[in-house]
Amino acid sequence: MTSPLALLGGPPTVTQTTPHFTWPPLDDQSEAAVMSQLRRSISIYDRSGVVERLEEELCEYHGVTHAVLTSSGTAALHSMYAACGLGPGDEVIVPAYTFFATVTPLLHLGATPVLADCDESGNLGSKDVAQRITERTKAVVVSHMWGVPAAMQALKAITDEHDLMLLEDASHAHGASIDGQRVGTFGWAAAFSMNGPKPLSAGEGGFVLTDDDEVYYRVLLHGQYNKRCRSELPRGHNLYDYAVTGMGLKFRIHPLAAAIALDQLGRLDHYLTERATTAAYLSERLSELPGVIAPELPLGVRASWYGLPLQYATNELDRLPVERFYKALQAEGCREVDRPGSTCPLNLLPLFQRPEPLFPEYSDKVSYSPGDFPNAEAIHHNTLKLPVWHGKEDMPLVDRYIDAFRKVIENYCDLLG
Repeated sequence: MTSPLALLGGPPTVTQTTPHFTWPPLDDQSEAAVMSQLRRSISIYDRSGVVERLEEELCEYHGVTHAVLTSSGTAALHSMYAACGLGPGDEVIVPAYTFFATVTPLLHLGATPVLADCDESGNLGSKDVAQRITERTKAVVVSHMWGVPAAMQALKAITDEHDLMLLEDASHAHGASIDGQRVGTFGWAAAFSMNGPKPLSAGEGGFVLTDDDEVYYRVLLHGQYNKRCRSELPRGHNLYDYAVTGMGLKFRIHPLAAAIALDQLGRLDHYLTERATTAAYLSERLSELPGVIAPELPLGVRASWYGLPLQYATNELDRLPVERFYKALQAEGCREVDRPGSTCPLNLLPLFQRPEPLFPEYSDKVSYSPGDFPNAEAIHHNTLKLPVWHGKEDMPLVDRYIDAFRKVIENYCDLLG
């Protein structure tokens, strides 16, 4: 049998040899910002210089009182959870479908993560959350998968009703919003990542946002000891005696990373506008094809489009396996089409099936199995993620990717058997 499909010997659709997607966009302005900081200082021990400027800009951008920069998004989550007092005896409802670092800091604090299934968007589902609340539940953590905001009104109604803390892992969703309110401002506190591919990138870094003074002080004590704590905690605070040591962890951001993030923050809304245009174009064109379901945003919702998560509908292509469809796209040269791995239903990972080799104290507290979260597992299995390009110069490549999808779908019968 002969076929035009590259997987079966035909020519590939996408032949560009240079990288198909790079992030963040760095230019002479970015280089100047880094070099200026390099000449000024590569160590900042307090809230001054580029650290102070970036934290102030983050507060202004989000309309919050406090921002604390950290060395990573995982560190931000760890400090946020610690500052909110989560620990032994506390149950924390978390998304079953997320990147594992949303949850792993809770294991280090001794709190018990309770996984909850997702809704049709892939985000934490309010119906499953409501069913998992017990007398030991202290908080609900929500993430915003691939930069699409979760149903925050419904989730906030549940946490308000049960007097629970609502916390956000907004690592995918810088600048996303619901009815004009930015993600990261709906709950008691929020943590963000700024590692390489995030919409707001520092190369590596993170930050915590909160309006609560006490959470702010405890975030500082958790990972920003000595100078910051001594200068920012009120001398009359009951924990001021611990300002020098804090909790003994160092989660400070590197000043060069802060310089990159400050440069990028000034461009973030422009990037998001261009991403929205590209995401709408991709969604419109790919939705015309059988076998592909593009995400639809509710009215008033603005996504940051960390990625464009497509759902593969096998029932529309004679049940051609998604694995075969994916291999065909890869063969067509679509290197950036991804089937996410480490971002997955957490019940599929050994750490959440049998944590005791690494966390012996959880042997009788955390034990999940495949099949426990059918919505999350089905969505994950059929997700094909695309990057969301951000400029007119990328549109010819975007069109080639669309052509590759069309070619594979029009010739899918060749892949059966």
